[in-house]
Formats: sequence, C-alpha cells, structure tokens
Amino acid sequence: MLMNLMSSGVSYKLALMITVVGTFFIGFFALKVFMRMLPKDQGRKYAVNAQLSEGKPRGAGIILITAFTLCAALFVPLSVELLIYLILVYAAMLTGFLDDASQKPWGELKKGILDFVIAVGICANYIYHNGTEITVFGRSFEMPIVIFAILGVTLVWASINVTNCSDGVDGLCGSLFCVSLYSFMAVSMAVDFRLICLVMLVTAFAYLWFNCPPSKLLMGDAGSRAMGVFLAICALKTERPLLFIPLCIVLIIDGGLGLIKLSFRRFLGMKKFMDNIRTPIHDHMRKNKGWSDAQVVFRFTLVQIVVSLAALYFLG
Repeated sequence: MLMNLMSSGVSYKLALMITVVGTFFIGFFALKVFMRMLPKDQGRKYAVNAQLSEGKPRGAGIILITAFTLCAALFVPLSVELLIYLILVYAAMLTGFLDDASQKPWGELKKGILDFVIAVGICANYIYHNGTEITVFGRSFEMPIVIFAILGVTLVWASINVTNCSDGVDGLCGSLFCVSLYSFMAVSMAVDFRLICLVMLVTAFAYLWFNCPPSKLLMGDAGSRAMGVFLAICALKTERPLLFIPLCIVLIIDGGLGLIKLSFRRFLGMKKFMDNIRTPIHDHMRKNKGWSDAQVVFRFTLVQIVVSLAALYFLG
C-alpha cells in the first residue's frame, strides 16, 4: 500500500497527493466506462419529476463503492477493523443493487433484516476494537455494552434509511454526503480512518461529476445505502456519536420525516398525520413550494454547511 511505502515528511505529502488524484481518476473512469452496463431507470410512479430519470443508468453505486473499495486497498493501510468495515459497506451496497436490479422489489421485512445484520456487524466490530467509551459535551464515560449496542445498531439503521430516502434529486444525496463526511473528518479520529474517509470523499466527487443536473447516471439504493453505513461508522469513530445529529441534520430531516410519517400512519393508525407535508422533504419543496432541483440542492447543502460549521465551532 502506498502509504506504507511513503510514511514521512515530503514522501507522505506526495503519497497523499497521489491518493487524492489517483482516487478521483479511478472513480471517474470507472463510472465513465462501466455506466453503460448498468440497468436503466424505469421512473417511479409517484415521484416528483420521475420522467426526467427514465432511461438513465441506475445503480451506479456498485461502480462507486467498488472503486472506493479498490482505492482504499491501494492507498490506505488497512487494519482488520477497517477491512471489516469495507466488507460491510460493500455488503450494504450489494443489497441495494440487487434490490434495484430485481424485477420484483424486495419487501420491507427482507431489507429490514439485512439492514439489521449489517448494523450488528458494524457495532460488534466497533466495540471489539474500540470499546464503549463516548464523549458527550466534553465529558467521557464508558457506556454499558448492551445500551451501546442497542443505540449503535439504531444509529446505523437510521443512517442507512435517511440517506436512502434523501436520494431523489440530481446531486442532492451526494452533496449532503460530502458535506457531512468532510465535517466528520474535521473531528478528531485515527489517521488511518481519516485517510479512508478522504478516499471515500474523493470517490464521491467523481460520482458528482456525472450526477450534477442534468445527471447522466443515478446511484440508486446501491450507493445511498452504502453511504449511510459509512456516515454511521464515521459518527462512531469520532467517539461522539451524537454528532451524527448536527452533522447529518439535513439528511435526517429530509429522509427521516418520511419514516416518521409512515410509522405514525401504519402503526398508530393516524391516517392524516402530516397530511399536508409531502415526503421526502425535497419533494415537498419542489411540488408544494415550487423550488427547482438546483434550488433544492444548493439550499439544502448550504443549510448543512452552516449547521456543521456551528457544531464544529462549538466543539472547538
């Protein structure tokens, strides 16, 4: 691996530059060459502007996450912990891709079980290698392992689903992901993990080159689910998991309100709950408020940047 070969001074800076440039071009050319092999989007019956997506390559997450995984293996010194994370991120991508490619979409129960298995794997790996110490408002303490495991699994599950639900406007999910990921990188964490975050960030930049409006391809569940897993891992690795709330707040609101609306209607029988609010919220802003796709992407991303800066300033 490159970073093991060039480990100090100018050599390290050179290796870092090669990592950034190499990752971007590997991701860029992988997407450019292999996008023609992806299945075509058929449109979604009730989605806003669904007709604009019809016929575009869908499921680009399989190329994106494969390129990220290969670049991580090439440029990052991989410990056992990081290797397991890579495997589970890739597994999340595969579940999304197979669901996208299936003629009959997978049911919620099947996807929920797979999400649970991945979440348990992430938490078990984290606890084994890091313990259960967390920091809240500057104070560190050991959390009981059972409580930590329950909250950790919930964090991963929530991150998968809110990120997945936010994927519906060209450039939106990818842009919010990049802002949140870079924000996590600004918080203290191990050097090797920060490096793997850098590889993921630059790979996402390569994807956004093709996904900016009007997009040439769509990530599908394959990309958004894997991105959700990765953000949850970032929150855990900072040892400040509550940071997930401010650093991913727009993803939480955009995708999470839809989950809340569905839960209240289905499980509590409140059939008119949030009846005047279309979810995900990006659809509400486009359909009910008349925002263009570009306005949604810029405004949502700007809100996330402002909240992230405020949170990081508070920590600093």
